[in-house]
Formats: sequence, C-alpha cells, structure tokens
Amino acid sequence: MQPTFTGIPFFVYPVRDMARARAFYGGVLGLTEGHSWEDKWVEYDVGSSTLALSSIMQGAQPGAKAGAVALETEQFDETVAHLKAQGVKFPLEPIDSGVCKFARFEDPDGNHLVLHRKHAGPQR
Repeated sequence: MQPTFTGIPFFVYPVRDMARARAFYGGVLGLTEGHSWEDKWVEYDVGSSTLALSSIMQGAQPGAKAGAVALETEQFDETVAHLKAQGVKFPLEPIDSGVCKFARFEDPDGNHLVLHRKHAGPQR
C-alpha cells in the first residue's frame, strides 16, 4: 500500500530562549499563540497551518540555516517595512519573480523565514 498524505499539520523550529522567541513571533510578527506545553513547545496558528517552536528538540541546532517556513501576506511591502523597523535581518532582500514577491528574514535564533506574496492572475 502506498501511503496517502493529506496535509502538513505543522512546521517546527528549535529555539534557545522561549521567552525571546515568543516576543518575536507574537510581538514582532503579531502571530496568535495557540497551544503550548510547559514553555517547551509553543504553537502559532497561521491560516490552516501551525508554526511550532520547541526548546526541547534534541540534536536540533537553532539557526542551522536549513529549511524555512514561508508566511503569506497581502501587505508585503508594509510587512517588510514593519520588520525592518523592528531590526529584523533580511539575508535576502525582497525580490519580484514575476509570479510572486518574496524575501528571506531571520528570527532571533537565526532560523530562516520567508515572507511571500503571490501575484493575482492566471497560473503559470
């Protein structure tokens, strides 16, 4: 039997300091905190997905520059300006690919996130 997958329920980042991570994800990004467990695992609902933070992922190195979660926004330019005003680092400045706008930024642990805005119009 070939397995069937129906979605990606969450994406998780390892963090060193949960209080600092909560200040960034809840304060700077404005995400709403959902479930949490003993200040070791915190979830933020983003649309129909969940972005989780963990301070107990054995062997995981925060800021390892591997995967990245993309956050979709209707207010791309305004969000870039807001993040830069908060001192957020952008290793990849905003780019317009013709299909979308995107930029890569970092959380306080150096984990990569992508800000994304798909252009309206026909699919290519």
